[in-house]
Amino acid sequence: MPPTERNRLATISWEGDSWKVLKSWPKAIQWDFGNSLREMQNGRPAKLNVRPMQSIGAGVFELKDSDEKTWYRMVYLARIEDTIYVLDCFEKDTAKTERKDLNTATSRLSQVKQRILEERKREKRKQ
Repeated sequence: MPPTERNRLATISWEGDSWKVLKSWPKAIQWDFGNSLREMQNGRPAKLNVRPMQSIGAGVFELKDSDEKTWYRMVYLARIEDTIYVLDCFEKDTAKTERKDLNTATSRLSQVKQRILEERKREKRKQ
């Protein structure tokens, strides 16, 4: 029986410096985000709080965590086929997300969409 989309393990595509930023965070915070990503890779809901980010684009969400000093955020594009695209990771200390972080995620989303489009065109040419 072929696997369904829900039970195939999704890959993570780390856009820009998002992996490097995540790895600079405290280990407990990294663990929380890693756990949530693993759940999402398996087609289950994230353990952390999730908020839709329609201001960036359709299907874009923000994972949220914090410690006593800082709020940590991961902006990602929900699973497309078998990939979750992590667009940006950043820290913030106010309720408002800074324009530069929104711009980074928006720019990376545009790059991802372009890449997906090009990959689909290549696949069609192969058929």
